[in-house]
This record gives sequence, structure tokens and C-alpha cells, in this order.
Amino acid sequence: MSAPGTQHRNHCPNCLWSRHVDDDVPGDRAADCSGSMEPIGVCVRTDGEWALIHRCGGCATVRMNRIAGDDNPLLLMRLAVKPLAQPPFPLEWLSRL
Repeated sequence: MSAPGTQHRNHCPNCLWSRHVDDDVPGDRAADCSGSMEPIGVCVRTDGEWALIHRCGGCATVRMNRIAGDDNPLLLMRLAVKPLAQPPFPLEWLSRL
């Protein structure tokens, strides 16, 4: 596929999960962990590009990785709205403001 960001992808475009293989430098393949990297959120970089936030199930390392043009859009949106769908406080508290 020739979608943007697919040449050096480090995650599955269907489920967005990754494997902990890089240590400090992207592409170095120096990590000893090899744990599963769960997609836990998204962020928007200063240039407007979206990035996935992954947390390793083996060592709890958190990494940011750019999305690719053919990543599952439904899963990306689910990650983006998750904080709104599951707020860290009861919604009734908003009526007190």
C-alpha cells in the first residue's frame, strides 16, 4: 500500500498494537523486552499530525509513534474520544460548577 506513513510503520494497521523492539532511537531494534505495546491514546503533534501512544505490557515503557494513512480510522477515533466517554470523575460533578 502507498498510503502516507506506511514505509516505516511499527504497528498493525488493523488493531494498532505494536511490539517493543526499539530502545532509545526509533528503528534501533535494541530493546530487550519485546513486550506487546498496547495503543492507549492519541495525540496531535505541533505540525497537526496524529500520533499513537503505546504502553508496553512487559516493562510499562510509553512511546509515541506516528499514525499511517491506512490505520483503522474507527480505532483511532475510539482512542481519541475515550477520555470523553470515560471521564475520571462522575459527570454529575459538572452541574456543581
